[in-house]
Amino acid sequence: MGHPPLEFSDCYLDSPDFRERLKCYEQELERTNKFIKDVIKDGNALISAMRNYSSAVQKFSQTLQSFQFDFIGDTLTDDEINIAESFKEFAELLNEVENERMMMVHNASDLLIKPLENFRKEQIGFTKERKKKFEKDGERFYSLLDRHLHLSSKKKESQLQEADLQVDKERHNFFESSLDYVYQIQEVQESKKFNIVEPVLAFLHSLFISNSLTVELTQDFLPYKQQLQLSLQNTRNHFSSTREEMEELKKRMKEAPQTCKLPGQPTIEGYLYTQEKWALGISWVKYYCQYEKETKTLTMMPMEQKPGAKQGPLDLTLKYCVRRKTESIDKRFCFDIETNERPGTITLQALSEANRRLWMEAMDGKEPIYHSPITKQQEMELNEVGFKFVRKCINIIETKGIKTEGLYRTVGSNIQVQKLLNAFFDPKCPGDVDFHNSDWDIKTITSSLKFYLRNLSEPVMTYRLHKELVSAAKSDNLDYRLGAIHSLVYKLPEKNREMLELLIRHLVNVCEHSKENLMTPSNMGVIFGPTLMRAQEDTVAAMMNIKFQNIVVEILIEHFGKIYLGPPEESAAPPVPPPRVTARRHKPITISKRLQRERTVFYTSPLDESEGDGDSCSKVRPPGEKPTIIRPPVRPPDPPCRAATPQKPEPKPDIVAGNAGEITSSVVASRTRFFETASRKTGSSQGRLPGDES
Repeated sequence: MGHPPLEFSDCYLDSPDFRERLKCYEQELERTNKFIKDVIKDGNALISAMRNYSSAVQKFSQTLQSFQFDFIGDTLTDDEINIAESFKEFAELLNEVENERMMMVHNASDLLIKPLENFRKEQIGFTKERKKKFEKDGERFYSLLDRHLHLSSKKKESQLQEADLQVDKERHNFFESSLDYVYQIQEVQESKKFNIVEPVLAFLHSLFISNSLTVELTQDFLPYKQQLQLSLQNTRNHFSSTREEMEELKKRMKEAPQTCKLPGQPTIEGYLYTQEKWALGISWVKYYCQYEKETKTLTMMPMEQKPGAKQGPLDLTLKYCVRRKTESIDKRFCFDIETNERPGTITLQALSEANRRLWMEAMDGKEPIYHSPITKQQEMELNEVGFKFVRKCINIIETKGIKTEGLYRTVGSNIQVQKLLNAFFDPKCPGDVDFHNSDWDIKTITSSLKFYLRNLSEPVMTYRLHKELVSAAKSDNLDYRLGAIHSLVYKLPEKNREMLELLIRHLVNVCEHSKENLMTPSNMGVIFGPTLMRAQEDTVAAMMNIKFQNIVVEILIEHFGKIYLGPPEESAAPPVPPPRVTARRHKPITISKRLQRERTVFYTSPLDESEGDGDSCSKVRPPGEKPTIIRPPVRPPDPPCRAATPQKPEPKPDIVAGNAGEITSSVVASRTRFFETASRKTGSSQGRLPGDES
């Protein structure tokens, strides 16, 4: 069961439902922290206690088997499925290692213990510090707010103003602490997918490569390792692009929290105090209120339950709303409403003067409301000048820079990008720019092209089709994915489809030179997913779907020839996606369920010695027999690298289920080079695997 995303707008409301969802994240964080501690503890036992090697491996495999990833959102990508199933695969593989009596390598601590310890201390520990600050600031703010709301309106104006400033300051501090904490806890929740799995993967790789008895086992493990590394790298790339978008959303939330209202939510919601009259006097009761302007419905949920009775939410239909005169009541920020369900007037107290104005505006009260204008970045249009700009960019890139390493990933100077765009889109002489000028290098041109596409008033693949495209990418039926996306491309407006074809054809050409520029369809999807597609609303949930936008672009690149050969036949509608209760069509990569082949077992026996040396290296061990193991005559082969010539692996139908057979050795080699390049850039602390060469 996945956790629902924590929206930044919920930080401002601080509703009970938000606190409950946040608690689920905290429990998951504690569970993950405990799991990492168990892995570190068991890993140390495995490394240090050679005499208890067998029992330590078994315990370690059980720990991995018991852990299951939780995720944000409703669907996993294919790569995330591989990652989610990886611990089960590791556990099965460790059991096989135990049967062969393998030995632990000496550098396992650097590969496994240190990265997990760093992640636990730096990421989870930092998140716990954020939690302490969030709880401390929240306690201080609500304590001050309660005292503030009990201030008499008859106090001196200077005292009231000073109290208002203090409350505003504490509210701002609490809101920032809440935003930082929610951002950090979701970042850890997402990043643990690769930050936890990758050290374990590196540890296992070292285990099998370094042990002198695992020649054939290591050969079987390498294809799985490469595919999982690709899944980890793809997931890391998706995470990086999602984090950039979320940082922008967080920044916008800090600047104008009220402008980021989510679709489908009430017109306004928050805490209000209600004046209730009793036989012994008057009391003020705290409610969490939600108001829907279209139906004029006010829902009030009591926060302070009466002894012996459980109160549910109260729905009222609003008749009118009016501001309460200051001199008529000994409380500040008050306004009166009348409803159809309750006789008489209900007096409500807001949390501040600004909060009261928002409530009265939503309820059509008599309090005047003034809005400050919201500046919006100047948008670009998909017109003739835009097509000319894109064609010129593509022409110069394919002529001079298509083999540039890291094409489109390397960012140009922002000043040069703005200079180029301003010159080309100058209303006086649009398009009058010489791209062959030495001022415009390749990275400036690629950055300008991405900037233009990202700032279109509507993305190339349109807001209207966005949900359908993302839904197609989420399907677990691989045939349906391609068929649905093929069909949706031809539902685009003509100029949008023309622009998309122009761009995808160019990206196909770029990927054909992946040996030189290291840019594969997966990498281009990460770059152009948020560029060609974006949701109309700015929410955390929308940001979590960026990885599926990337998949859409990746499919367009990989199947360009089929998609743009022509529209799908009317009779050949995309297949209906299977219901969720059925098995996924995409099967996670596996090594534990591979076809077992006859293994060459190296051992000695009196019979073998008498028969000669030739048979001693080819006899298959009978079931149940424990041979006398000696060191194998050959060392395990090194994994693919940039310097060595990649060897074509032996076909194994079940090693990578699904579409593994479609991946050629050249594609795997190019993707491996990209992964190794990324690993070198992150530094040796990220854990270079034994046997990998630079």
